[in-house]
Amino acid sequence: MIIHHPIDPLFDDHSRVLVLGSFPSVKSREQVFFYGHPQNRFWKLVASLFDAPFPETIEARKSLILSHHLALWDVIASCEIEGSSDRSIRDVVPNDLSRILDHAPIERIYLNGRTAEKYYRRYAQPLTGRDAVVLPSTSPANAAWSLARLCDAWRVITACSGGA
Repeated sequence: MIIHHPIDPLFDDHSRVLVLGSFPSVKSREQVFFYGHPQNRFWKLVASLFDAPFPETIEARKSLILSHHLALWDVIASCEIEGSSDRSIRDVVPNDLSRILDHAPIERIYLNGRTAEKYYRRYAQPLTGRDAVVLPSTSPANAAWSLARLCDAWRVITACSGGA
């Protein structure tokens, strides 16, 4: 069964850094917001990078992202997927990234993990003509990376976003 991405891109006229995941997890689809699984370290990571309190609510998460000139979305618009397993993804239809890139002054694109990289390089990069940098996944499946190690790798997103 094809599952459609239920979350609109998060960006505004000041977003300079675009962070792309692959496709929302079951928990994220249920919450209709990014990185909804409680074990995903994305929100802890971003709060730490910008020395901000952990954003408990969706509104606080939106505010954290936009106040630091970030944008969030995913590479995949629809696909077949079993649960939240990236390995099961097939029949991919990519998101139209021009929805963000034509309306925000994006300077850099970062990819949250290798699955996002795989689908960005295959589907989006040929259309955007823009390179992207892959960062280690914040997923709980990437348990080899501690939060501190993730912070070190992800610190690059602060360079053109407005900094910490």
